[in-house]
Amino acid sequence: MKQAMKGGEFLIRETKAEEIFIREEFNEEERMIGQTCFDFVAQEVLPVIERVDKMEEGLMASLMHKAGELGILGLSVPEELGGMGAAFRLSILGAEMTGGGYSFSVAYGAHTGIGTLPILYYGNAEQIKKYVPKLGNGEWAASYCLTEPSSGSDANSGKTKATLSADGKHYILNGQKMWITNAGFADVFTVFAKIDNDENLSAFIVEKGAEGLTLNAEEKKLGIKGSSTRQVFLNNVKVPVENLLYERGKGFKIALNILNIGRIKLAAGVLGGSKAALQLSVKYANEREQFGRPIAKYGAIRHKIADQTIGIFALESALYRLAQNIDDAIAGHIAKGLPKSEATLKGIEDFAPECAMLKVLGSEVLDFVVDEGVQIHGGMGYSAESMIERAYRDSRINRIFEGTNEINRLLTVDMILKRAMKGELDLMKPAMAVAQELMSVPDFGGASGDIFEESKKVLQGFKKAVLMIAGSAAQKLMQQIAKEQEILMHLADMCIATYTLESIILRVEKLASMRGKEACQTQIAILEAYLYEASDSMHKHGKDAILSFAEGDESRMMLMGLKRFTKSEPINIKEVKRLVAGKAIEKGQYPI
Repeated sequence: MKQAMKGGEFLIRETKAEEIFIREEFNEEERMIGQTCFDFVAQEVLPVIERVDKMEEGLMASLMHKAGELGILGLSVPEELGGMGAAFRLSILGAEMTGGGYSFSVAYGAHTGIGTLPILYYGNAEQIKKYVPKLGNGEWAASYCLTEPSSGSDANSGKTKATLSADGKHYILNGQKMWITNAGFADVFTVFAKIDNDENLSAFIVEKGAEGLTLNAEEKKLGIKGSSTRQVFLNNVKVPVENLLYERGKGFKIALNILNIGRIKLAAGVLGGSKAALQLSVKYANEREQFGRPIAKYGAIRHKIADQTIGIFALESALYRLAQNIDDAIAGHIAKGLPKSEATLKGIEDFAPECAMLKVLGSEVLDFVVDEGVQIHGGMGYSAESMIERAYRDSRINRIFEGTNEINRLLTVDMILKRAMKGELDLMKPAMAVAQELMSVPDFGGASGDIFEESKKVLQGFKKAVLMIAGSAAQKLMQQIAKEQEILMHLADMCIATYTLESIILRVEKLASMRGKEACQTQIAILEAYLYEASDSMHKHGKDAILSFAEGDESRMMLMGLKRFTKSEPINIKEVKRLVAGKAIEKGQYPI
């Protein structure tokens, strides 16, 4: 049996197309569940979105309740607790299909992810039995209280305190939490606090109505205006000792693992948002006439629609590959004897670097798609009467949510390097092999003419470029590399482009084997366009990184190697993008 892929291993191991899962492989039942999520947003949320954004009293809570009755809040909840007990990849599909719901998708994501999962995965039998069924069916809403005025990215520096009461029956919580999603209508709060002078956080389940638990007014925000965001104050709040979640001092571990889930779920949500924004863009371009014909006929607009489509396809390819990798890892841990909840957390933790990469990729794809959407709409895009204006404002938070993109870029490289140092990933041998290759005569072989063969050759070059720079930087800078954030950011972007390109290649190759190349011309065009532009991006990030730590002969040698490793065949990018845009315009939406 082939050994399962490990997180970060994409840099040093070849993956075959038949080994990955692609979105097109969802079965009929899974697609029906996804459609139920999509239809709920279309029929229940979008018709009242103006009222949602005006924070109409009780409206968001009632939508969440309706979603619970349909079963779409309980995709991850085990069947014995009233949920669907779905595979991880199906919960990702659910997040995607609700992603076009603007503020609702934020409430949905927070409730089903960081709201429900800490209790499901870390609660004891009594806690799970008491809370999870009601969270899964929408009777109760959940909130997650981690961030404080002085602790955002550095979550473990929180100042909220918990002390044991004299009779030993309660913890007394004092502190302040901010930017708490769903706080205005939540029934259950997972609150992080330090017991006495502990170094690490603990987590507590606090119920609505607890004496001393108060909320500030709703925050006035740039976007996601319908999402409840409040400060939560804890003034001598008495929490029964049995509401300590997991173990004392293990709250930071809960926070980190739940954030991994939050990151990939966010990537799924923004994928749905991106598809909705592209549809708005194409619809407007097809209807808006200038100089006697629809603006969708003009090359400048088609170029934008093509770029939007390519970004969405790239994100989608990487997302469902990763979701299945996580499912496979979970199954592997269960086979070794771990309980389902532990296996799920471990399986997601295994791919923490990829979760961080997908969070960055997804949030930046959505930002790009909505920005170009506003541009395609012209003046109408700036009007608050247009849906694209809301999409533009709502998008911006995603680069901050679940750890800023800067933090996630740094984490990506840090986690991969730490795994290498622990011996979990053998990066050193491949990096040394690349260093040796720099001294050899390059291969001047011509193009084969096969898109998959050619693209895999470029992909191998991308991997070599990352290994060359990461290996040299780690060797030269040693322990100081953690302080060289600019270099790490360049390396992270190179990792993201490499993982994404590989995901696209494997998806298109698998589709071509299923349907034939002729039926996959749009997907092949997307692959060609992504590869062409990623080559330039890889070269720029690599050059900037090399020149940040190397000089003289070392620098010249590495720059020559980088040029070799990021070389790709020239293409007529105009014609390739016209083909992609043409399909989106013809279909009136994301065409894949």
